[in-house]
Amino acid sequence: MKKAILTKKAPLPIGPYNQAINYDNMLFVSGQIPLDPVSNELVESGIKDETNQVMKNIEAILKEAGMDFDDIVKTSIFLKDMDNFKIVNETYGNYFEGIIPPARETVQVSKLPLDVNVEISCIAIRK
Repeated sequence: MKKAILTKKAPLPIGPYNQAINYDNMLFVSGQIPLDPVSNELVESGIKDETNQVMKNIEAILKEAGMDFDDIVKTSIFLKDMDNFKIVNETYGNYFEGIIPPARETVQVSKLPLDVNVEISCIAIRK
């Protein structure tokens, strides 16, 4: 059964989509940007802080679905500037310490929603 996941601990969707869709034991998390769910303002204090906010948003959605980072099997990272790859990679990697990191791709794109520098989506499977 398909179920929408929604938490106020992550930014509300800015378009006609859900934060995530839970289908059976799978969770498909929409691309998250560095939008602070409390202030509803973009985090713009550098790519490390922006990546951390994105990962916190993903974490909140995972928790709402009864999952965590260990359940993620695939991520997609979209960067406005591939020169930020090293910092994004290190920051992202901190969230998978001690667990098997997921499969992933990282691509540079010309533009992202609200002109942010990073967006990350993921797929998780409940154990």
